[in-house]
Amino acid sequence: MSQTAIKAPPAEVAGVDRRNAPTAGERAGRLIEQSWRPLALLLACFAAWWAVAAAELVEPYLVPSPGATLDVLTSKADYIWQHSWVTTYETLLGFVIAVAVGVLAAVVMVYSATVEKTLYPILLFAQVVPKIAIAPLFVVWLGFGIAPKILIAVLIAFFPVVISMVTGLKAVDPEMLQLSSTMGASPWQTFVKIRLPASLPHLFSGLKVAVTLAVTGAVVGEFVGANEGLGYVILQANGNLDTPMLFAGLLVMSLIGVVLFVLVEIAEKLLLPWHASRRESGATTTF
Repeated sequence: MSQTAIKAPPAEVAGVDRRNAPTAGERAGRLIEQSWRPLALLLACFAAWWAVAAAELVEPYLVPSPGATLDVLTSKADYIWQHSWVTTYETLLGFVIAVAVGVLAAVVMVYSATVEKTLYPILLFAQVVPKIAIAPLFVVWLGFGIAPKILIAVLIAFFPVVISMVTGLKAVDPEMLQLSSTMGASPWQTFVKIRLPASLPHLFSGLKVAVTLAVTGAVVGEFVGANEGLGYVILQANGNLDTPMLFAGLLVMSLIGVVLFVLVEIAEKLLLPWHASRRESGATTTF
């Protein structure tokens, strides 16, 4: 029997076509292709803002110039940074609590129809109640400390986490569940090996919504009663008709939301490289 050379399986068999893998230059080109439109829109908005201020079409106390806003950001950087850190801390803590409680609630609801029928209407009712309307009540109950801000951030971020996790856990192919049961897998093994991985794409979609809403919740809490945080800065600037500081606070608050969104996006890319939404050929994100 003649010996024949054993050939390595083609790259396609392993699920990755290395011959067609994008190079660093190609990835950079795709990033530029995907990024230039939003960047161009931002530049156009900035140019329009500068033109309106330069032509004095609006009074400076209503719309400050980009230069005046940038001057506030640089001259009072320490002041803005101090309050930005407070808002970021409240946002992150509220977001983490919302994720932990939301995922646990979703798992219990999926595995218990009774709990789902009991809890889901309550969650829906809590979601439709305007949080800014009940924020003063939290201040009365919990005082002017950090607790009311975190609680409002949790309440706002909780619902997207629960809904996305429940959707993901229920989206598992029933045949996969039947197969795991036939092979003698325990409920815990089925959850860890099948349900949880299948639910992660849906969960991360909810997390990206929740993390931006958590910023809103923290600032809403600061609007109601606080002596620190970006909400406090914005209220003080509004009361003093200090529109450059008002615009600076809004810009920093938006930047915090964008940065947190990008961090969740990066975490999704690292944890779900196998998902179709993360493949280079089908990616629609710039991150």
